[in-house]
Parts: sequence; C-alpha cells; structure tokens
Amino acid sequence: MTAVLNPAPPRPPAPPVHHGDPSQSWIRTRGAASALTALLVGTAVLYLWNLSASGYANTFYAAAAQAGSQDWKAWFFGSLDTSNFITVDKPPASLWVMGLSGRIFGFSSLSLLVPQALMGVGSVALVYAAVKRVATPTAGLIAGAVLAATPAAALMFKFDNPDALLVLLMTLAGYWVVRAVETSVGRRAAMWIALTGIALGFAFLTKMLQGLMVLPAFGLAYLVAGQARLRARVLHLAIGVGAVILAAGWWVLAVWLWPADSRPYIGGSTNNSVIDLVLGYNGLGRIFGNSGGGGGGMSGGAAGSSFGGTTGLDRLFGSEMGIQISWLIPAALIALVLGLIARGRAPRTDLLRASMIVWGGWFLVTGLIFSYMSGTIHPYYTVALAPAIAGMIAAGGYALWLKRSRWIGRLGLASMMLAAGIWSWVLLHRNSDWLPALEWIVLAGTVVGAALILLGARNRFRKLAIAGLVVGSLAGIGGSASYSIATAATAHSGSIPTAGPAGAVSIAPTPSAGTGANSSELTAMLIGAGTRWSAATNGSQSAATYELASNTAVMAIGGWSSDPAPTLDQFISYVANGDVHYYVAGGQGGGRGGGDSTSSAIQAWVEANFEGTTVGNATVYDLSGYTD
Repeated sequence: MTAVLNPAPPRPPAPPVHHGDPSQSWIRTRGAASALTALLVGTAVLYLWNLSASGYANTFYAAAAQAGSQDWKAWFFGSLDTSNFITVDKPPASLWVMGLSGRIFGFSSLSLLVPQALMGVGSVALVYAAVKRVATPTAGLIAGAVLAATPAAALMFKFDNPDALLVLLMTLAGYWVVRAVETSVGRRAAMWIALTGIALGFAFLTKMLQGLMVLPAFGLAYLVAGQARLRARVLHLAIGVGAVILAAGWWVLAVWLWPADSRPYIGGSTNNSVIDLVLGYNGLGRIFGNSGGGGGGMSGGAAGSSFGGTTGLDRLFGSEMGIQISWLIPAALIALVLGLIARGRAPRTDLLRASMIVWGGWFLVTGLIFSYMSGTIHPYYTVALAPAIAGMIAAGGYALWLKRSRWIGRLGLASMMLAAGIWSWVLLHRNSDWLPALEWIVLAGTVVGAALILLGARNRFRKLAIAGLVVGSLAGIGGSASYSIATAATAHSGSIPTAGPAGAVSIAPTPSAGTGANSSELTAMLIGAGTRWSAATNGSQSAATYELASNTAVMAIGGWSSDPAPTLDQFISYVANGDVHYYVAGGQGGGRGGGDSTSSAIQAWVEANFEGTTVGNATVYDLSGYTD
C-alpha cells in the first residue's frame, strides 16, 4: 500500500503554475491581495445589503430551520415542525447550518439568510483560489467576479434554499481536485481526493443526486492529469468514492435504521423511506419525470415557465433560465474548446488543462442533464453551473492569453468578447424598456475590446492588448452584473424566486399559502392551543406560514406535494388522543392529486364531524374534546 501511495521513483515536479514568463501575466501580481479583498468585500456588500427585506424568503425551508433551532431531533432529520410529523423533501445539510445559526443567534430573517450570503462569498473565494493555482491572481479575480456577478448566484445567495450550500460544497470539491492534481506526493494527493469525496458527500446531503453531477468531471481530471502513476491514481479515486459513500451514507443509514414510529415521515417519499427519496423524487423522478417513479416527480413546463421550459439544448437560453445563467455561456464554451486546443502539446500533467477539464466537465455534464431532464426543474437550479462557467472563462481565457502572439490566442479572446457582447445584447433586448442604452454600451465595449486584442498581437503593442482585455472583459460581464445588481436589490419570497429587474420575465407568481396566518386572532389561537400540534392544515407551505407566525408546531397534511401521511385513521387517532387542537381548512400543497387524496379525505371527515368558524380569511375547526 505504501508503494502505491508513494510511487518510486517520484515523478518530476509539476510545471510552474504561471505556465511561462511571469512578465506575460495579464497584470503584475503586486496588489493581488488588495484586489481580492476588494472583490470579496464587494461580493459581501452585494449579497448582504438589505438582506432582511426578503423576510423569511422561502417559508418552507424557513419553518424547518426554525424547528431545527428549537429541537435537535427536528434539526437532525430536517423536520418541518418541532413535533416531528414530516420532513422537508430534501436532506437536511443546509438546514443544519441555518438551524444552528438560529440556535446561536436567535431565529430571525438575518440568522436565516446571513449564512447563505456568506456561502456566496466563500464560493467566490474558492473559485478564485482554484484558478489562481493554475494561472495567475488576475485570472482568479476574473473567475471570482464572474461568479459573483451571475444573476442566479445573486438570487440564491440571498435566499434560504439548499442551493447556496450545494454550490459552496461543489466549489470546495473542485478546489481540492486542483490541489490533488498539482501535488507530486502520493499521500497528499490521496488526502485531497478524500477531502473532495467528503465535500461531495455533504453535497449529496444537501440536494442528493444533484450534488454528485460533478463526479465524472472531477474523476476524469485527476485520472488524466494526476502526477502519480496510473495504478496509484485509480486507487486514490477509489478512496475518493469511499469518502463520498461515508460522508453521505452515515445519515442515510441512520434514517434507514431509525424506527419509523419514532421519527418524522420522510417527505417526498411514497413509503416513508429515505431510499425511495434518493432514487425516486430526488433521483430518477427528477431525470425522467413521472415515469421516474417515487415521490410524484413533476414534469417540466412550457418555455419560460417556473418548471424550466421544454427540453433541449436551448433550454438554458430560454427566457427565465437565460437571464439567470446564460450570459457568458457562449464565451465560456469558446474558452473551453480553444483553450484545450491551445494546451494541446502540454505535458499530461498540465495544470491549466486539468483545470479546464474540471470546470468544463462540470458544466457539460450538469448542463446537459438540466437541458434534457423531464422531471421537476426550476430556473434557479442553474446556479450550480455558475462556478463552472467562471472557471471556464478564466482558465480557458488565460490559456488563450498565453498564445496571444498566435492567431488562436487573438481570435479566441476576441471571439469570447464578441460572444459575450452579442448574447448580452440579446438578453438585454428582451427587456428593452429597462436601461435601454445598456445593451448598446455592452455590445460596443466588447467590439472595441476584441479589436484592441487583435491589434495588440506583438509585444510592442502589449499595452494595447491589455487595454483590450480590460475593456472587453468589463463590457462582457456588464449585462450579467447589471441583472445581478437588480436581483440583489429586489426582495424575494415564495418557493420559485426569479432573477432580474421587473419585467424581465413573465412568470405567474406562486400562489400564496396560509392566508389565515395574517390574522392575529388565528395566530393567538395557535399560540394558546397547548397541544402537540397546534393545528393541522393541508400542505407544507401553509403549515410553514402558520408555524412562522405562531412559533408552534403545525401538522402538514400531505407534505409538500402528495405524501400519503397521515392516513385518515392515523389522523383520527391523533385527534382522539388530543394531539391536534385545530384544523385549518384549505391550504396549499399536500394532496393536490385529486378527490381521493389524503388531505381530501381528512378534510371531508373534519367537515362531517365538526363545525367550522371563520377566523380572518380561514375556516377553522376546533377538534378538541373528540372521542373515537
């Protein structure tokens, strides 16, 4: 084993990280620390500014974070309520962070959302560090700026969905892959690959299979470019896979072995099984839609809809996904293809090429799955592509910059700028009433930048090329940055937030849930209920709203969509035992599948046995005193 982990004789050290004469770097590295500080401070300001304007953002996850801040069992399972009736339809890693924050600082909008914003700052720092190791600090700064200025990132890092932690963990894993590739010491390489596996294991515990979409790219990059011998590289990857299984599997195993009658129902599953959640609702159901089985996977919607639009290669460029993620995709693809060509004669262990495999493979695998998956997909899922696009732009662009004395370098850089400018013009023109001059400024800036790059071919015109790079890069990112600022300046709530300024997309708003929670009278009734669950209502969205208003446990009948929990007999037993005080009729979610659903049967039984009264906008039934 020692011989495999420490191959002898050792391989030659990796090529210098700057791949050539340091004088040919985009700018001198002097002042890089100050520039990085400015980038991170700017990112923090963008993501933290007026953060509490969004309130609890997605009340579904906010209620679960609130429950986790008060009850350790709810925290561990990701329960929606402190009495542990049902979990959210995702694993709980992101709720662990928000729940701990609420427990330490007191549950509030800021304790909920500040960790998300800081995850965004961390992701920017990590993509900077990963690119800097294979190129220059300036390339790292460009990567970080691209990520920070992506509208989907500005949306998700100011929101309480799991995607913020997912992106942080995948970016951390990408950084550790780069560290593994660059080291010539077998034990260290194995350590970095194991850490990669741990990060991806926790990414699985954040959003299940979506967290593992980057595995093929990361494995390929190390297999191709790792400095150990082939047998050792394969062994290291096996260690990484084992780390993924351990980091993800301990929680799955614990939930699987935990007696079902002493834990919450696993939301999103059809049979109260975490395995069904993995393979069904959050697995094959996402890829194949309803045919995927398990958990009632929904199908994608029409173009521009909140469910991602029709499948195909153009899905990422549609009206809603387009403004969230596609601004720099054309430029990134050019950078990837021409950058790999530019590194064609480099050694197998070339770090810059390995970096492009990491980011490019991440983008291609995830992007193709997003483009063709038939199950539930929302446009904000595309934030998972943002670090990959940033890495492709920076690493591929740097590879072309090193070849700027040749046509492939000059034409590649010019093409990247023009692609960014033209596509930004298209996206901005879709909402031409908003800052109408901006689309022309962006286009003109990229044209000027491309022209200066082409003119600055020789060393004596190097300053002209640098000027073109600065002008073209700023203009190329201008459209994306403007939408990111508009997104960050807007309060967001509901289960399907959208990016960009007003009028950027035409998506019907998410129906409000739990309207009765606006009634102070109903809130007071729930606070004074004195039962295990102050009330029961149809669906997690409505239950979450009542929970946040009253800080009591509310039973979410049917969970998020149509979970078979509780059965009618179970609900009657809860009522007879005095566990539920009120039933609030209506609600959103929880058995939307038809008249024979769990929620419909329970509501019919309640209406037949109790008399309802109007409280605020809700019809409320007092269930106390019932005997079976």
